[in-house]
Amino acid sequence: MQYFERNDALDAESMDLLAELVEESVHEYQIPNAAFDNYHVKRGLREPDGTGVMAGVTRVGNAHGYVINEGERTPVEGALYYRGYRVKDLCENFVKEERYGFAETCYLLFFGHLPTVDQLARFTKLMDRYAKLPARFDEDIMMKAPSPSIMNKMATAVLSLYAYDENPDETSLANMLRQSMQLAARIPVIAAHAYAVNRHVFGGHSLNLHNPKDDLSTAQNFLRMLRPDKAYTEEEARLLDLCLVVHAEHGGGNNSAFACRVLSSSGTDTYSAISAAIGSLKGPRHGGANIKVQEMFDCIKQNVRDTHDDAEVADFLGKILRGEANDRSGLIYGMGHAIYTLSDPRAVMLKRYAQDLAEKKGFGDDFALLESIERLTPEVFRTYKGVTKEMCANVDLYSGLIYRMLNIPIAMYTPLFAIARVAGWCAHRIEEFCTAKRIIRPAYKCITHHNQYIPLVERK
Repeated sequence: MQYFERNDALDAESMDLLAELVEESVHEYQIPNAAFDNYHVKRGLREPDGTGVMAGVTRVGNAHGYVINEGERTPVEGALYYRGYRVKDLCENFVKEERYGFAETCYLLFFGHLPTVDQLARFTKLMDRYAKLPARFDEDIMMKAPSPSIMNKMATAVLSLYAYDENPDETSLANMLRQSMQLAARIPVIAAHAYAVNRHVFGGHSLNLHNPKDDLSTAQNFLRMLRPDKAYTEEEARLLDLCLVVHAEHGGGNNSAFACRVLSSSGTDTYSAISAAIGSLKGPRHGGANIKVQEMFDCIKQNVRDTHDDAEVADFLGKILRGEANDRSGLIYGMGHAIYTLSDPRAVMLKRYAQDLAEKKGFGDDFALLESIERLTPEVFRTYKGVTKEMCANVDLYSGLIYRMLNIPIAMYTPLFAIARVAGWCAHRIEEFCTAKRIIRPAYKCITHHNQYIPLVERK
């Protein structure tokens, strides 16, 4: 009974049956650890040293955090590349030239090169046209069957766009690029409208659906659509734009991009593949990590008397690591990464450009606490776990605070990630479809013993 909440659609007998079935099936979903070792299974598609199993090649993006030297991983400063361009260089030049860079980043990921002034102007004009949702889409899709999860509503909305596409299944390069541009333009609108409906239905607030405005960047439009008064500052929008740029792509091996590639390899449509990627990103082990950072951050602030005292902060981080505090998972969220060792270039960029806004908005102490977590965690791991490998802050450590400074609700943290990443997903989908030419089908070893059939009336 403890597995189910009481539901008016089920009587007591049915609920008892469901609980009984759960109890009977528990052992069917347990596999001993030895089985994975005996059959040399690379769980998580990871090699024994933590590196990913090589599953393909790509031109889209590359996350670089170590080199293999004589069979050993040698840590290096992290670098992230989009189509061969270092993201650090993109961000620094967008800031230097005082331009919004996300549209240009989408162009780069879609077409493989940086646009000229004329190409960028024509592209952004096209994206403005594509941002308009189909007629009655809000009424028929967004407002009917509202979901408590913004991410789930985004996934179903993307699937629903299939029905509004006059040519949804064609997989020519031209058609897939058209669909990709439409999705990149429409998903910010879908996310903002999904939040507005959610806030209205589940929070009792007035319903404000703002449409995107031509000639504004994605960051400007998103803040304008998200806020009931449509007000934002240029400083806020430019910082959000950088967040979108650094989240737009992260190689083909991350969970959501790989999910998109798996579906694309089957020959399915663009909407199905991108919806699957959104579902993957929703998972707390993937896109939901910055929410976990904020929950941990709040826990530290509530329990540490003086957050400027390194000894006191380190002591509480030790409690978190030992599973005695926060969510008792033993994880210090926002620290460590599967690829990056000495530094996560995304975290470096966000930290660099967020500090001024933190001071201006009264978040200076919060920013300093994040820096303390970043600085003290490696020593805490050495003290309590004996772990001596290099460890750096990852992008989630600082992105959550940035969103909080921008007054973005926690429910929108992961949707913002999806808004940024759709460009990378679409590029990987097209590349997988056009180049791999084989359905992705890894092997699984079945360890169930053969059973003899027993007639129904003889079963006990």
